Amino acid sequence: MRMVFNKANAALGSNWTLHDLRHSAAKRMIADPHLTLADVQWVLGHVHITTTEIYTAPTLDEVVPQVLAHHARQAAQAAQAPTPAPGYRPEVLQTLFGAAPLVGGPA
Repeated sequence: MRMVFNKANAALGSNWTLHDLRHSAAKRMIADPHLTLADVQWVLGHVHITTTEIYTAPTLDEVVPQVLAHHARQAAQAAQAPTPAPGYRPEVLQTLFGAAPLVGGPA
């Protein structure tokens, strides 16, 4: 298998190893909701679960889209005018807080 990797790396100009495949498999198993961390620990042969926990750390490619989605949700939420709870008069709240007219209130 190592020779196959050497030939593939030479053809592709890469430097992948069998150990890189092990890391990829570990990350994929960690991402599977049907496998527990202990299951992955057993498959990888780690003595300590803390060694397996290394694979739970998200990569930059996983974090960036999540953070961007968070900011998009925050911006969308901020753009929506709040609706006052029942019993509050929108015009009084507008005067009190000096905000733009609330949804359902007088303009």
